[in-house]
Amino acid sequence: MRFQKIAPIALAASVASAQNTTEGGNLTTGGNITMSTNGTVPLANQQLNSFWTLLQQFNLLSSVGSMRNITLLAPSNEALSRLNSSGVAVTSELVQALISYHTLNGTILSSELNNVTSAFPHTHLTNPAFSNVTGGQVVEALLVNNTATFFSGLKNNVSVTSGNLNFTGGVIHIVDGTLTIPGNLTSTLTNANLTALAGAAQELNLTSTLSSLHDVTIFAPNNDAFQAVGSALANASASELVSVLGYHVVNNSVLYSADIMNGSTSVPTFIGGNLTVQNINGSYYVNSAKVVTPDILFSGGVIHVIDRVLNPNNTVAHNATETASSSSTSQAFAGVTTKATNVPFTSGQATPSSTNPAQKSATTGAASSTGAANAFATGAVGGAALFGAIGAAFANF
Repeated sequence: MRFQKIAPIALAASVASAQNTTEGGNLTTGGNITMSTNGTVPLANQQLNSFWTLLQQFNLLSSVGSMRNITLLAPSNEALSRLNSSGVAVTSELVQALISYHTLNGTILSSELNNVTSAFPHTHLTNPAFSNVTGGQVVEALLVNNTATFFSGLKNNVSVTSGNLNFTGGVIHIVDGTLTIPGNLTSTLTNANLTALAGAAQELNLTSTLSSLHDVTIFAPNNDAFQAVGSALANASASELVSVLGYHVVNNSVLYSADIMNGSTSVPTFIGGNLTVQNINGSYYVNSAKVVTPDILFSGGVIHVIDRVLNPNNTVAHNATETASSSSTSQAFAGVTTKATNVPFTSGQATPSSTNPAQKSATTGAASSTGAANAFATGAVGGAALFGAIGAAFANF
């Protein structure tokens, strides 16, 4: 596949070179975003001329400009400058995917968001090379410190710096970074430091099967949870381990945190049997395990990190009268009293090279945005491309 190099002057055009002389107009005509006419707001302006130039460079300006009833998360000049500082080579398909992921279905105003329950609007990213989610990959939207914030792959987030800018196609929010396209299952588990689960799936030859699923919810035990029951898992047969892992997967149903209503819900698992999912005063539980990091998006759906390994032979649900904190003594596996010396299944597994928000507990709130540095963090489904820190090269796509 042939790559196209985005020259710095093309991706991060200077203000002086912007077509900024016409007031009014629609998305494709240029003009000043602060001087709208007839309810339209053109895209080319002092804050967004780099984004406008990027759309021009890849012949996307007309198609985006013709869309209706959309919310466009438009990275500022500074955000695209950070993204471009590596001089990374990308394909037109990848740029199209990135723009599609910044284009949300429907007109979403900042005032429609709240600081308690996240919204999960679908985007125009429907390319099966990047998304196996029916209706298009989603973003998570939430008010954080009274600022509209959008979370993407690996919990990377961008904040709205200037919002609710009307144009003929809907509304534009200027954001301070670029969203991260959610990666495939393997790369997401690795970068979220869920290496025990990744290793177990690999050892049991389940990686390909799980990665091929559409519209999937995975309740992923963290490494501490695997270590807590390592002695029990060490004595399990391969078929028993397959049952254990499959019991953490809900197929054909993407359950974001907003879908987990107050009270209890029973959901079927990939291997049969049901899970009891609960929302108790805003805290989420699956059987006896607590969700410690919800809503990590990946190409096939969503991952919720939990603090215990689930057991298909022990389906006892969390009791609302218990403490809401995690417990290392009450496990779904009988007879486990001490942690294993090492985290099982992690031998030979890659570890994240740097910390990202997906590795942090949901109780810490939103982390600072790193989306600009990780917009292409995982590449296409099944791809080996990783775009990590500034200066990394995009290769092997």
